[in-house]
Amino acid sequence: MVSQRNGENSGPKARGRPRDWHDKTAQNTIKSLDRAMEVFEFLSEEQGKTLSQIADEMGQSPATVYRILVTLETRGLVEFEGREQLWHIGPRAFIIGARFLRRTSLVDRARPVMRKLMELTGETANLGVEREGQVLFLSQVETHASIRAFFPPGTLSQMHASGIGKALLAHMEAGRRNRLLANEQLSEFTERTITDVDALLEDLLTIRERGYSVDDEERNMGMRCIAAPVFDFNGEAVAGISVSGPASRVSGEGTERLARAVTSAAKELTLAIGGEATTP
Repeated sequence: MVSQRNGENSGPKARGRPRDWHDKTAQNTIKSLDRAMEVFEFLSEEQGKTLSQIADEMGQSPATVYRILVTLETRGLVEFEGREQLWHIGPRAFIIGARFLRRTSLVDRARPVMRKLMELTGETANLGVEREGQVLFLSQVETHASIRAFFPPGTLSQMHASGIGKALLAHMEAGRRNRLLANEQLSEFTERTITDVDALLEDLLTIRERGYSVDDEERNMGMRCIAAPVFDFNGEAVAGISVSGPASRVSGEGTERLARAVTSAAKELTLAIGGEATTP
């Protein structure tokens, strides 16, 4: 079997993306993993193949293909049918694919809702979910205004200083929320950032009661964000939708107008994914 290319960097591992993240040349790929994925993809298109058939049709050695298949089998990604000596795609492949479909379904269904929200409010619309105690921004529809917020897909933000983050925390199961807050340092980004847990919990109670959250220059001075939760069919908050813009536009009576638009968009997206909003 082709051996893997091992990174031999000295010192501690870098956190986040490496400097050569966008470099897809051979030196930054794992050849054995790449070959395994070729076998996996081939089997997904040509199910019910014997080992010799797979090896012959792919031009690979039977020994190499066998080791790949056995490795994938231990993860449930492929299955071996002993009577006919055939290999098939396994149940784990479906589970992983279904997770991807749920994610893309949310993003795809959110796009028209976000576009309408941006056009209605004149502010940038955002979609985010919770990932490992942070907000992960999945999608954004930018306003045409010259001054605007920018959260490109893939951006991470701490939940306590995010409109979407606070909307999700407010509707999160209490035990899980408490564990997240216990493990998270409430960093101070501006003089308005809520860094006291009790004060944050009080804010979350207000958010839950009124149905939307406000990031009042808590992450960036001069920028405000209004967010509301999106619920799945179990009534759990699985995402948040928001508008964000300069404090000069997102203030006073404008806040109430924007809040109505955001909560309406959140309800529309909740229905679009087959969800049901919970009552406070």
